[in-house]
Amino acid sequence: MSFEMFLQHSFNALTLGSLYALIAIGYTMVYGILRLINFAHGDILMVGAYFVFFGTFAFGWPWAVAAILAVAGSSLLGVVMERIAYRPLREAPRISALISAIAVSFFIESLAVVVFTGQPRPVLQPEWLVADWQIWGVRILPLTIIVPSITIVLVAVLLYVVYKTKPGLAMRAISKDIETTRLQGVKVDNIIALTFAIGSALAAASGIMWALRYPQVHPYMGIMPGLKAFIAAVFGGIGSIQGAVIGGLALGFVEIMTIAFMPELSGYRDAFAFILLVLVLIFKPTGLLGESLEEKI
Repeated sequence: MSFEMFLQHSFNALTLGSLYALIAIGYTMVYGILRLINFAHGDILMVGAYFVFFGTFAFGWPWAVAAILAVAGSSLLGVVMERIAYRPLREAPRISALISAIAVSFFIESLAVVVFTGQPRPVLQPEWLVADWQIWGVRILPLTIIVPSITIVLVAVLLYVVYKTKPGLAMRAISKDIETTRLQGVKVDNIIALTFAIGSALAAASGIMWALRYPQVHPYMGIMPGLKAFIAAVFGGIGSIQGAVIGGLALGFVEIMTIAFMPELSGYRDAFAFILLVLVLIFKPTGLLGESLEEKI
């Protein structure tokens, strides 16, 4: 493999890994606070992509306006989902909340099929995203640079919120002891709703960029990216934002580079992610940066 081809695959891996990282952060934030795997998270990705599709095609909004409204709408959906499906089960055994998460996922997907139909639809790509760039002799799309850049900015903002603001302090306190935090006067329900809003906004942002990279939307487009992002979160240490980023980037490079060096295995691309999950659970169940926690079912 030439240096130019290796560089090309590296850019592709960085882009894919950045998308996985953004989705994985949503998983890890909710788990860090509630010890809940929100399996409907990948479907928020799909909803965000559909919001942009209808904003640009049906309503004729500028792409940037549609993207902003899609992120805002997805955040609101995340809050509503937490209020209806998860908050009433806050004191129930965790298996009940997990079943509820799976049910919400199926509901959103089925509703999307009814409302949007199951037919894949093309996504409008801004002209400035489809022009080739030449970098070190490699032809790449602007999206290949823009996606990692947006990921870096969003992760930096998130880390600032979590570690430098009062809501972030409340999030970290709730992750340690929710009842003691409540006794300190913190409005726990509002902080948890904020967590879902932030996680859903990141999922919508990744969904928009996913639809631009693979320019079509359909009701089940969030399933596989959601599962792989969950694997990335587990690999990095679920509950750790930095771990989610590392896990997402690692998974992106594993997928792309394996296919690049062994193209005959391209049909097994998705299998590599699940093999990685099995290996992590066997040899390091807490992930790279995760902490060992006692679970109460």
